[in-house]
Amino acid sequence: MLSRTEWLDAGLELLAGEGAPAVTIERLTGALGVTKGSYYHHFKGAAGYKAALLEYFEARYTTRLIDTVEGAGDNAADVKLQHLLRLVLADPDSAGLEIAVRAWALQDPDVRAAQERVDSARTAYLKKLCRGLKTEVDPDRFAQLLYLILIGAEQVLPPIHKPDVREIYDLVLRLID
Repeated sequence: MLSRTEWLDAGLELLAGEGAPAVTIERLTGALGVTKGSYYHHFKGAAGYKAALLEYFEARYTTRLIDTVEGAGDNAADVKLQHLLRLVLADPDSAGLEIAVRAWALQDPDVRAAQERVDSARTAYLKKLCRGLKTEVDPDRFAQLLYLILIGAEQVLPPIHKPDVREIYDLVLRLID
């Protein structure tokens, strides 16, 4: 029997590759090569799966990153910020997933609420880090700018590749030194 995590990973993969309409029990069971019994063992129907998928997305792409940076042992805000940027830009699959979740959030109020939680948590953490920087710019606005660079880089077509986003971040960080 598949684990709950395997079901959720498959859902994120379908979501990133084909969008929310592709995340159905039929597509999931087909992709995983299993019957529906395992699905119903872990989830209470489509609504239960959607809620679990959104929680998993939040935990994996927000909470885990923040916890990793905080657990690294360095207290300097600039070091934490650089570590966070490395983690965010290291995942080659995250842009497609972020785009898919944002598109889904435009059509589904539950997904919108989850996206708002994610955006709030991310910007709150960035604000915390930016308040620790030694700079004369408004730390809260600077945190928003950093986040908007990432979101904008993922949304423009064609998207800006991660190495280029890294160069943009390096440029912006040099401007405040």
